[in-house]
Amino acid sequence: MVTLFDTIFFDFYGTLVTGDREAVERTCACVVDDLDLKMTAADLAMAWGHRFFDAIEGSNGDSFATLFDIEVSTLRSTLGDREKDFDASKYANMLKAYWQKPELAPHVHETLDSIDVPICVVSNADTEDVLAAIDFHGLKIADVVTSEDARSYKPHRIIFEQALSKMKVKPDRVLHVGDSIHSDVEGAHQLGIASCWVERTDRIMDIGKVGAVPISHKISCIKELQDVLSAPG
Repeated sequence: MVTLFDTIFFDFYGTLVTGDREAVERTCACVVDDLDLKMTAADLAMAWGHRFFDAIEGSNGDSFATLFDIEVSTLRSTLGDREKDFDASKYANMLKAYWQKPELAPHVHETLDSIDVPICVVSNADTEDVLAAIDFHGLKIADVVTSEDARSYKPHRIIFEQALSKMKVKPDRVLHVGDSIHSDVEGAHQLGIASCWVERTDRIMDIGKVGAVPISHKISCIKELQDVLSAPG
């Protein structure tokens, strides 16, 4: 496939592999059952999610914490003092199991194999987990930049700048593909990187809003990316 770009950046979780809704809900159900909480797993997932995203927003540079550590700390703060002595890492490890062996999204292998420019994963994740998942599925990936590598989380510009530097490419020659308006579309936009939003109906939440920044392209299945990347004529 002849593409209009020199490099393609891909978000990973929710884009190349399925989102974490099932893993989060399963983990929350275990927390509710184990601690006999007076709330539903869905209520816990939503409350935990809000604290998690708040923590991500402030975790850059000197304040950086890994995704695993953020999951642990925000689960503890969500449950409050009454459950402060419980082992939150037990439940974060349930999510880690998903991070390392997630289910592949449909049509990913054929789509990646059709792209004839370097592909770089740019992911809000811990490095060992992304590398394990890429290896597990045997994906065609040239390089990886994670939040742990950059000590910043999308949409912060540092993680995108590190990916641009690593791939030796200018922003106007890159397409970033991802399922989050906030992390992916808004993050790419601030550096002048074209975006392709993968509209997923099963995301637990996205604090970004459609229309907040321009979306260069929108698809609902990764296979549709082939049309976006095809040069005219």
